[in-house]
Order: sequence, then C-alpha cells, then structure tokens
Amino acid sequence: MQDSFSTFHPFVNFLYFVVVLLFSMVFMHPIFQVIALISAVVYSFMLKGKKAIKFNLLYMIPFLLFMAIMNPVFNHQGVTILFYLNNGNPITMESILYGVAAACMFVTVIIWFSCYNVVMTSDKFIYIFGKILPALSLIFSMVLRFVPRYLAQIKVISNAQKCIGRDVSQGNLLARARNGITILSIMTTWALENAIETADSMKSRGYGLPGRTSFSIFRLDARDKVVLLIMTGLIAMVAVSAAMGENTMRYYPSIKASAISPFSILVYIAYFALCMIPVLINMVEAMKWKSIESKN
Repeated sequence: MQDSFSTFHPFVNFLYFVVVLLFSMVFMHPIFQVIALISAVVYSFMLKGKKAIKFNLLYMIPFLLFMAIMNPVFNHQGVTILFYLNNGNPITMESILYGVAAACMFVTVIIWFSCYNVVMTSDKFIYIFGKILPALSLIFSMVLRFVPRYLAQIKVISNAQKCIGRDVSQGNLLARARNGITILSIMTTWALENAIETADSMKSRGYGLPGRTSFSIFRLDARDKVVLLIMTGLIAMVAVSAAMGENTMRYYPSIKASAISPFSILVYIAYFALCMIPVLINMVEAMKWKSIESKN
C-alpha cells in the first residue's frame, strides 16, 4: 500500500513529525502515551508492513520490558512501598509506573523516528533547510541516511564476495574472519570515495552559493493547506491543554494527575486525531481508490 501522507508537501510532513516527536517526549501522561504509541505502531505497519512487525516484536517489546524492569531496581523514590529487595532497598509503585512511562516514551520516539526516515527523504529535508542552512542540512540528511544506506551497501559487497567464495559464511573460522576484514576494508574504501564524490558533486552544482536557484517538484496545493489548517487547530488545542496542566502527570513522590473532565476528553480526541493524521489520510485515499475501481 502506497503511503499517501508521503506525497504531501515536505513542510506538512516535517511539521507533523516535529510535533508528534516533541509531544511524545514531553507528555508523560499515560493516556497521551498510549495514544502516541498506538498511532506510531499503526503508521509504522502501514509504512513498512512485515518489517515493522518484526522490528516491534523483536526489538521494541523486549526493550520496553527491560527499561520498565530496570528503573524500579535502581530508583527507589516513591511513597507506596510494595516490597523490599534482599539488600533492603524498597520497590515502590511510583518507580514501577515511571519506568513503564519512560520505556513507553523511548519506544514511541524510536518508532516515530523509523517512520520519519521513510517519509522525510533527504531531498525533502534539503528542500526545507537548503536555503537557510545549506551545509548543516546536507550533513544532517547524510547522517540520517548513514545507517540504511551503509547496510544496503554492505549487503551488496557481501553478496559479491559470496560469489567468489569469500563471504563471512564460507570457510573455517580463520577464513571467515579474514573475509570479514576484507568486506570491512572494501566498505570503508567505498564510504570514503562516496563522501569525496558527494562533496565534489555538490560543490560543482554550486550548492549553498547565494542567489542559486534550483528545480523543485514540491508545491503547496489545496490539500496541503487543508491538512495544515487542521493540524494547526489540533496542535493549538493540545498546546492550550498542556499550558493548563491537563497533559502532565506527577510520579514522585506520589502519583498525581488532573481529573478527567469533558475538556480533557476533547483534548484526548484531538491528540488522537493529530497522531493518526497519516493513517486517516491513507484510509480516505484507499476508500477513494476502491470507489473509483467499483465504478469502473
């Protein structure tokens, strides 16, 4: 399934991820965390399919459980003591809940960043910041592409070496180690050459020079403006609620959160709608496509 949200203007994509990442890191209220985590997981499934399922099950759930367990072992703050460890340190309910909240926050941010890497390509990032911060935007876009691009290249090198019997899976232990060092050496050489070629290419194109114009396929059309308007309204509602203290929760020394009211329920709905904007857009586009297919 093609992600329709990726086809929107880069500014709309960038604003969305900046806001959801910021809110996911700041709001420690459990309802807001659950909304952000569910939205991030659903959107990652839409973007990456089985890869997202494997990533979340194999890495994120164990990471979440590990962090949730480790916090009460080392942090003994809180007034509600559940039991004592053999060394005499207490395990408190507040430290357990804070560990779960912190783990949920970390996992949510990581999943949001995995979605960001798919949607915000380097050309979108350079389009937004190329004129303002040309050098910094180029370096940042290269850093974000570092891991996926180098992983793809090392697979190419490994497959080529396998064809001549020099892969890390071939031969005895000593031969495998030698083959691994050879692959690493080829990878390092490729990375250095690629860095030099990129720098020369961007310099020859006059990247960053004042007055330089560039072709762009991005246009802020009507649908971008509508989504931007809706997003701004939802962000404003959540921000006002945060200023009123509705989105925060105190964990130490005791648990304290604002009572659920009709206004807070309205804010929860607004935050859910904000986080689910890409998912809702994809669902609407899928319904439109099915409607067109049924008419034909």
